[in-house]
Amino acid sequence: PFAAISGGGGSGSVMSVIETLRRAESDDKIKALFVRLPEGGMAPAAADELRLAFKHFRSVGKKPIYAHSQGLYPSGMVTSTYKLGASASEFWMQPDSSFQVVGIASEEMFFKRFFDKYGVKAEYEQRYEYKNAVNPYLYNDYTPAHRESALSWMGSVYQTAINHAAADRKVDPARLVKVLEAGPYSAQEARAQGLIDRVGQVQETRDIALSRAGKGAKLIDFSDYASRSKAAAGNKSGPTIAVIGAEGPIMTGTGGNASPFSGDSTVYSDDVAKALYDAAADKDVKAIVFRVSSPGGSDTASEQILAGVKAAKAAGKPVVVSMGTYAASGGYWISSQASAIVAEPSTLTGSIGVYGGKFALGEALSRFGVDTRQVHVGGDYAGAFGTGEGFTPDQRAKFSSWMDRIYAGFVTRVAEGRKLPEARVREIAKGRVWTGEQALKLGLVDELGGFYQAVDKAKALANIKGDVKLKTMNGSPSPFEALERALGVSSTSVRTLAASAWLLGDPRSQAIMDQLATARLRAAPSGASVLADTPVQ
Repeated sequence: PFAAISGGGGSGSVMSVIETLRRAESDDKIKALFVRLPEGGMAPAAADELRLAFKHFRSVGKKPIYAHSQGLYPSGMVTSTYKLGASASEFWMQPDSSFQVVGIASEEMFFKRFFDKYGVKAEYEQRYEYKNAVNPYLYNDYTPAHRESALSWMGSVYQTAINHAAADRKVDPARLVKVLEAGPYSAQEARAQGLIDRVGQVQETRDIALSRAGKGAKLIDFSDYASRSKAAAGNKSGPTIAVIGAEGPIMTGTGGNASPFSGDSTVYSDDVAKALYDAAADKDVKAIVFRVSSPGGSDTASEQILAGVKAAKAAGKPVVVSMGTYAASGGYWISSQASAIVAEPSTLTGSIGVYGGKFALGEALSRFGVDTRQVHVGGDYAGAFGTGEGFTPDQRAKFSSWMDRIYAGFVTRVAEGRKLPEARVREIAKGRVWTGEQALKLGLVDELGGFYQAVDKAKALANIKGDVKLKTMNGSPSPFEALERALGVSSTSVRTLAASAWLLGDPRSQAIMDQLATARLRAAPSGASVLADTPVQ
C-alpha cells in the first residue's frame, strides 16, 4: 500500500519532480539528470509541465538530461511521452525496441444495445449535448457532438505535442508529422529518421552520463535526492505564497476518515475550503496558488470551495489557479472566479455543464426472479430515485428543472469570474471539454504555463519582488493521523510512524526525517553526481 501511495502516476509526483529539479539545477554536485521514459503514454498536461521543468534545468542549470526508452507503444498518449523525450539533451532507445509514435486513438464502449437486450434503462439528463460522460449508456455510437468534441481536444493535444517536439528537436513540424505517421519504426530506423539521438542499452546510457559527469561520479536515486535536498535547503525567506492542492474527484465532507492505504486522491470540500480560509486569515500569506487537477464531482462541494476562493480574494489575497492534468466540470467551477488561471497547453478544462440520473433495473432484475417494489410517503418525487422503475413524467420534469438550475448557476459563476457575457459563456459551455490551448483563445484561462508560471503570476498580482517562501496549506487531514487511529501511537515507535508518514507525504514527519536526511547528507561522498529519475509515468 505504501508503494501505491508514493508511486509516480499522479500530479503530486509531477510537482515533486519539478520542485526537486529546481533545487538540483543550482546544486553544484548534481551534474546531469538520467530519465527512464514509460513504454506507453502519459498524461499530456503532465508531459507539458515536466517538459518546462526539463528545459529550465537545461537552460538555467546548464546541465544535460539523458532520456532513455525501451520502446514507445501506441497505448494512450504516447505522443506526449515522445514530446518529453524530445526535450532532453540526448534521446536514447534500446536497440531493436519499437518506436510506434504514429498518432492518438481513443476507443469507447457503448452499452445501449446491451441495456436494451437485458432490460436496463439509463435515465439521465445532460446539459448539454457535449456533456457526454453518460453517452455510452444512452447511445450505441458517437453522437455528432461527442465525436466533434473528442476529435477537437485530441487534435489540439496532438498538435501541441508535435509543435513542442519539433521545436525541441529543431525540425519542421510538417516534416515531423510526415515522418512520424509513416511509422512505426525500430529504434535504429527512428535514429536514421532523426527522431531520436542514440541507440543503446540502459546501462550504456548510464555509463555515458556518468563518464561525462566527471571522474568518481555516481548515480543518485531521484526520490532519495528529493528528501535530502529538501532537508538541506530549508525554508526560503521572503513574502509567503500559500500553495493549496485540489487533486481528484470533488465531494463534500472531510478526508479525516479516509483510509491511509488508499492510493486514490479525493478533493474534500471541508478540507480545501478550510485551507483557503486559513490562508486568507494568515497575515504572512500575500497570495495563493491553487493547484487544481480534478475531473469534477459534486456541485455543492464545488460551491463550498469556490466560496473559499472568493473569501481569500475579499481578504486581499490574489488566488492564481495552476491547472494540472485536468480542471474540468467541478474542477473548472472551483477555478472560475480565481484572480487568474494558468493552464498547461494540454490541460483538459471547461466541461461547463452537468449530468445526472439513474439506472432503472426493475425489468432486468425481474428476468432473474428478483422483483423490486417501492413504497413511500409524501410527494411523488420522494421515490424518484428508486431503481425499480424509470422516472414518471412529473418526476422527470422536476429532475430536469433541477439540472437546469445547476447549469444556470455554473454559467453565471463563469460569466462573473471570467468577465464574459453570459450569452458567450453559454456558447462555449454545453459541457464541452477544451484543452488549455483552446481555452486561452476562448477566455477561459489567462496564461499557458505550469506551476512556477502560476507562482510568478501570483507574485505579480501581489506586487512581490524577489524570492518568495512557498507554504503548503493543504488542509486535508493527514494519513499520519489515520495511521495513529488505526494502529495506536503506543503500539508503534515514533520512528516507524515518522517513516510511514514520510512515505505518505505527511509534512509533520519532516522534522524527524530532516534530521535523518541531514545525517545521511553529511555522510555522503563529496564527488559529482548524476541524478537518476524514477521512471516517468
